Amino acid sequence: MKMLISGSWVDAADGATINVTNPCNSKLLDTVPNAAKEDIDRAIADAVAAQKQWNRVIIRERAKILRRYLKLLTEHRDDLAKTLTLETGKPIFDSYGEIDSVYMTFESSIEIVKHHYGKSMPMGIEGGYDDDLQVTVHEPLGVIACIVPFNFPAALWAFKAGPALMAGNAIVVKPATSNPLTVLKLMGLLVEAGVTPGAAQCVTGRGSTVGNWISDNPAVAQVNLTGGVEAGKEIARHAAEHLTAYKFELGGNDPLIICADCDMDLAVNEAGDKTRNAGQCCSGAKRFIVHESIKDEFVTRLIEERLKTVKEGDLLDLDTNFGVLISEEAAKEVDQQIRHTVDQGAKLVYGGVRKGAYYMPTVLDCCTREMDICKNMEIFGPVFPIFTFKTLDEAIEIAETSDYGLSSGVITNNLQDAMKVAASLKTGMVAINGSGGFRAQELPFGGGKKMSGNSRECMSSVLEEVTQEKSIIFRYAMKKYNDA
Repeated sequence: MKMLISGSWVDAADGATINVTNPCNSKLLDTVPNAAKEDIDRAIADAVAAQKQWNRVIIRERAKILRRYLKLLTEHRDDLAKTLTLETGKPIFDSYGEIDSVYMTFESSIEIVKHHYGKSMPMGIEGGYDDDLQVTVHEPLGVIACIVPFNFPAALWAFKAGPALMAGNAIVVKPATSNPLTVLKLMGLLVEAGVTPGAAQCVTGRGSTVGNWISDNPAVAQVNLTGGVEAGKEIARHAAEHLTAYKFELGGNDPLIICADCDMDLAVNEAGDKTRNAGQCCSGAKRFIVHESIKDEFVTRLIEERLKTVKEGDLLDLDTNFGVLISEEAAKEVDQQIRHTVDQGAKLVYGGVRKGAYYMPTVLDCCTREMDICKNMEIFGPVFPIFTFKTLDEAIEIAETSDYGLSSGVITNNLQDAMKVAASLKTGMVAINGSGGFRAQELPFGGGKKMSGNSRECMSSVLEEVTQEKSIIFRYAMKKYNDA
C-alpha cells in the first residue's frame, strides 16, 4: 500500500519502503512507504489548508459525511477484520470486535459534536459589566497529529480520528510501523465518504524519525500519542520548541489486588482477561497482588481454568481466542524480562515457552516489591506475576511501587476495603471487583497520574482535548434593555 496524502496514494519522495509481515508466520503481507521529511512537511502543510475548508463544512453536513463512512465500514467489515488479524496476529474474533468499536466511536463522535454547547455567563454579578453579554463557543484546534500504537491500531485510531474530524480539525495520522495496513484502509474510506481529502492524511514510516518531524513542525496544533514513555518524552521535548500541545497515553503496570474475602470465580475470570490480545494491553492487570491465604488456590485455578483452556490455532477461525505477539522481537523481549525476573528470585510455575512470535501464557510466583517487574518494567505479553500480602496497607504499598498510574483493580466483598483502595491508588481508574482492563467508551480513560500520560480519551470528555474554548463579548449589548 501507499501513503495517503491530500487524497492521493503516494510513495515516499525517495522511494524507500518498509516491509509489513504477518507475525504468525513471518510472511510478507505488503510494503508501505518509509516517508521522507519532505513527505511529512507536505502532508502537514496541505492539512493546514484543508482544515479551513473542512471546518467550513457545517456540522450537519459533516455528520452526513461520517454517516456515509459508517456505511462503508459495514460494507468493508470482513476485509478490515481479516487485514487486522493478518498484520497484528490477533484472532479474527477480536478483530471483528475492534472494527465494530470503530463504528461505535465514529457514531458517538457525530452525536457528541452535535450537542457540544457553549455557555452564557450570568449578568449583573461584576461591577462595570452589567450591560455586556458574555458567551463562549468551541473551535477546532487545527491540525492534530495522531500517532497510533500497534496493539489496538483500529480502535485507538478511531478514538483520536473520530472526534477530531467531527469537531472540524484536520488529522495527520502516523500508524504503527509494524502494522499500518488497517489504518491506511480506514483512512482511505474517510476520503471515499467525502471528508475533505487534505483533512485526512496518513503517513507511514519509522516512529523514531517521523514522530520527531511531526512534533518539530510548528503548524501542528497538537500531537496525540498512544505509546511508550520514552516515545512520549522524546515527542514532548520536540513539541516544547513551539509550545505545541500534546496528549499522551503511555502505558502502565496495573495492579490487581485480590483480597481474602474475594469471589474466587470472579477473581480468576478477571485475571484471565490478561490473555486478551496476548497480553499486549496498556491497561489490564500486570501485577497480581493476592492475599497469602488464598494465593495457592488462585494460582492453581488461574492455570487450570483460564490459561490451559485458551484456544490456539488458525487465527482466522472464529473459535480461536489466543494469538501471537506483534513480532518475534517482541516475544524475545518478553522472554528476556521473564528470565530477568527469575534471576531476581521469582519462580516460574507455568509457561515460559516461546516459538517465533508466540509466547505461552506464563505465571511467575514469589514476586516481591524489590523486583523490577513490580516497578517500571512493563511486560507487554501474557505474563502473570504473583505477589502476596498480609494486610491491605501492604497490598497498597506494593501497588504504589510503580511510577505508572494508568489503571488498577481490587477484588473484594468488603465495601470499606474497596473504597480504601480506590482512594489510595494514584491511578487514572480503579475498578472495584474488576481489573484495570475495563474500558467503557464514555468513561474517562488514560494516565492522568504519574508517568502514564495526561490524556483522558473518551466520549464524555474528548472534545475538551480536540477543541478550544473562545470567549466572545458583546459590549453594552443589553444596555437598551436594562435602561428600559
